[in-house]
Amino acid sequence: MTLEICVDTLASVDACARAGAGRIELCAGLVEGGTTPSIGLLHAARSTFPGKIMAMLRPRAGDFVYSDAEVELMLHEIDFLREQGADGIVCGMLKPDGNIDTDRMECMVARAAGLDFTFHRAFDVSRDLEQSLETLIALGVPRVLTSGGQPDVRRGLDSLTLLAKQAAGRIRILPGGGVTPEIIPEIVRRTGLREIHLSAREALPSPMRHRRPDIPMGAASVPGEYERKTASVPIIRAAYDALVSMGR
Repeated sequence: MTLEICVDTLASVDACARAGAGRIELCAGLVEGGTTPSIGLLHAARSTFPGKIMAMLRPRAGDFVYSDAEVELMLHEIDFLREQGADGIVCGMLKPDGNIDTDRMECMVARAAGLDFTFHRAFDVSRDLEQSLETLIALGVPRVLTSGGQPDVRRGLDSLTLLAKQAAGRIRILPGGGVTPEIIPEIVRRTGLREIHLSAREALPSPMRHRRPDIPMGAASVPGEYERKTASVPIIRAAYDALVSMGR
């Protein structure tokens, strides 16, 4: 049984360390779905978190079709992430037609040799989940993060069950997307999967007393600049307890 917590701040890394999480996915910008963390953040996380660190490899928000320059950047970033103590890489690439970009993924997997590797939720927006799963297996990718091609895991449970059956131990299916501690027992019962991914976040008020909520720092539609979403020790522990209970 493995619980992976997705984090993008040092406070969240610290919460994972205190709660005893075994693995984290380290990102920047979770509000954008996660992008590559800074080398400084990874270095600090490595000095704080004793467990396994999977580093997101995504140079920008948006779609998963990358230019040659972006691919070259990502290849170099694998080297930097490795040097700073990442245990694995989280990456995904698609072609404009929605199929997995096998040529470029082969380059990523080869460059990350010796590191763990997860294909992220680009999988969920690929053209055909069954075909995509077979492609990842052929590429030698050990794990895929997925909500079953649905907006969240709860709605994707039927698909996740089918994907787990199709995988048949050839690749690990990591359910993620809208996971809460309460749904973990149902996920395990329905799918038989033994790894779970969630952010376990709660919103905390900003310490700012002087506020200008009328001036956004990014897109005007992004809310909550005077709150901080941080991984919660009680939520992580509740998720861990729920997962462990299913292994008894």
